[in-house]
Amino acid sequence: MTNPTSCMNDIFGLTACYSSSLSTLQQQDVSMVMNLVNIERHNARALLMHHRWKMDRIHDFLERRGREGLFREARIVVPPEDSSTAARARAPPHKRPRTVTCNVCFEDVSRPSDVSTMDCGHCFCNDCWTEHFFASLGNGKKHIHCMQVKCPAICDDATVRRLLGRKYPDAAKRFDNLVLDSYLDNNASVKWCPSAPHCGRAIRVVDASERYCEVECPCGVSFCFNCAAPAHSPCPCPMWDKWDAKFRGESENLKWIAVNTKSCPKCLRPIEKNGGCNHVSCPCGQHLCYACGGRLDTLHNCNRYDEAGHANYDSIRRQMLRYTHYCDRFNVHVNSRTAEQTQLWPAIQKRAVLLESATAIRPLIREASWMARAHRALLASRLVLARSYAFAYYMFGDEVRTYPSEKANLPIAKVLFEDQQWQLEENAEKLSKVLATEAKPVLAEEEVLRAMQETSNLAKIVDTHCREIYKCIQDELLPLLLEPMTIAPRPDGPDKAKDLAY
Repeated sequence: MTNPTSCMNDIFGLTACYSSSLSTLQQQDVSMVMNLVNIERHNARALLMHHRWKMDRIHDFLERRGREGLFREARIVVPPEDSSTAARARAPPHKRPRTVTCNVCFEDVSRPSDVSTMDCGHCFCNDCWTEHFFASLGNGKKHIHCMQVKCPAICDDATVRRLLGRKYPDAAKRFDNLVLDSYLDNNASVKWCPSAPHCGRAIRVVDASERYCEVECPCGVSFCFNCAAPAHSPCPCPMWDKWDAKFRGESENLKWIAVNTKSCPKCLRPIEKNGGCNHVSCPCGQHLCYACGGRLDTLHNCNRYDEAGHANYDSIRRQMLRYTHYCDRFNVHVNSRTAEQTQLWPAIQKRAVLLESATAIRPLIREASWMARAHRALLASRLVLARSYAFAYYMFGDEVRTYPSEKANLPIAKVLFEDQQWQLEENAEKLSKVLATEAKPVLAEEEVLRAMQETSNLAKIVDTHCREIYKCIQDELLPLLLEPMTIAPRPDGPDKAKDLAY
């Protein structure tokens, strides 16, 4: 039986690349532009960087503005063919000037091999060029421009590498690293994996328009491709950035938010949860919801924040109580997921081994993958629920602005969202409880069949509610905001990237 986090579909053409593979991909793109518009390598790289390594944009500019317009817009200096660096290098010795005066150090240089000329035609001695290259690298420049004042020409990569290698070999290596970094820093399709310590991989998305996807590196780290933060859908990037900063900054001041026990509403005894299910019972017999600490009855519903219930508090107290409401429930689902991953999953694995080895049960019923699928759905739902509270905190507070014409619709949208959130919570708790029960080693065929049907049905219901929450946020709530926001399109977890071999 496979691990529940290893079955994601690769729908965006994700690949994980090491530095050597990235360099190959970069050179392929550069060579395409060199052949397309007949320019040298350093100018092709500059053109790609200007257009964020998007070939479609270069084709579009070339079609609309022509070759010269394409270069002019990117401020790229391309000399006539007879004055290019390559043409000058091919010139016979008797046509080269015998002595050149460097306009930086004002030394006369007699050997042609001791001077270098860039595409713009400006010529200086190699010693001055070398120091210029070294100083530019110290400033972190990925484009090293000509020394002539106000000259926009970009220095030839091969010349930079050759001259630095003679006097500053470490700087030459640093230049190669900067050239490679330019492929990632300016490329909408490639991002470094944010793992720490770094795994050495970058993730490449075939379709750069899908920057809001969430990806999982082969090293196991999942992150948002748009902002490089840990995966956080269905909470949009701007909201998650605020939530994460607030959550980290106030955790020490609000320690009581993340207490490890809840008081029984009947006898006030502190109750500690054991496992992922939030339906807990006190030794006195009282059943309570661990998420809110309230009594469990047929009318129990704790996912809605009761604004009226705190109307008598001053504004600061109300803000703190409101944050506590959402933060507490965020923590509840994060902690439940941890328990279901570290405690429930090993129990399910043991049950699966017993079930698959039970020869008295028909082979079709012995197959135990349904437990892994249900457990995967449960873990995904916990993430959706936790992040939905981060989203709700900002969506229904004063932190974001809505269109004036839509303000009247926000309370109705809030009720609909909270209803979907509550339904997902209820079914996630049921699924957690059923999985915890079915993890026990009971091997009667009738019981296994019943458990399989019940668990599979609950998993489908949970998955449906997750998708409904995503749809509600993307289609109903985010369009109400003045600031454009979007979320990753899939509620069942990040897409797995595959290692690219070259």
